[in-house]
Amino acid sequence: MDHHHDIQAHTTARLKRLWRDGHAAYGIWSSIPDTSVAELVAASPADYVCIDLQHGVSTFTELPVLTQVMRGAGRAPIVRVPWKDGAKLMRALDSGAAGVIVPMISSAEEAAVAVAACRFPPHGVRSWGPMWGYVRPDGAPTPAEQDAAALCLVMVETAEAVANLDAIVATPGLDGIYVGPNDLALACGYGRQTYRDSEEVAALVQRIVDACRARGIAVGLHCSDPAMGADWVSRGATMVTIAQDTGLLHDAIADVVAAARGGAAAPRSGPAPY
Repeated sequence: MDHHHDIQAHTTARLKRLWRDGHAAYGIWSSIPDTSVAELVAASPADYVCIDLQHGVSTFTELPVLTQVMRGAGRAPIVRVPWKDGAKLMRALDSGAAGVIVPMISSAEEAAVAVAACRFPPHGVRSWGPMWGYVRPDGAPTPAEQDAAALCLVMVETAEAVANLDAIVATPGLDGIYVGPNDLALACGYGRQTYRDSEEVAALVQRIVDACRARGIAVGLHCSDPAMGADWVSRGATMVTIAQDTGLLHDAIADVVAAARGGAAAPRSGPAPY
């Protein structure tokens, strides 16, 4: 496998090595469909980058170019697809994603569909056609190589998913769970409460973390700030997203302007703490 092909394997192997050695992975969320931003984010010391096609500005139209730029910077991205149908998972992987995060999974059956879409026959139903691979001198990696490299993470963020948690985490071939704390709290009747102000929400997230750790799969969490990421790593999370490109850009500009004016730091951007 040449250097370019190895970028995908390097991305996923890096994460798997961290998890195997008992370390957490720290990531950045990317929502801006701009090649310069993509290159800067991918060249950062973060362990992973995730392009958000569900709630970010980026779409499948920009995705092939964004993944090319990130690969050129040495890091293939994970992609959160906009929905859980298999065609979108396959499209993301064909476009150069190192793995996918699949939203709103509520049952083991849905998790199995997601896993199958990420694997070629005989292990899955993924259709052959890696767009990014054909520009390389020796073509795309083999199906077995891509199966070994592609990560499949599903989101637990509904009341149904919590009820089916044990079956979901036991899905064969599933690499991990990614928790969306906002939707999880909303779906389970806690509104906009967070783990910081609700013992029930904290216990709910902890239950998911513990179930994943007991099963030996990764467990990720979308965090509103680095402090939340560090806190949940201490509670057992193995993958924490600690910042988003839009928020980092907004906050950095606000801080330098405030510093130049001699005032206090500007308020942080983004959603309320999770």
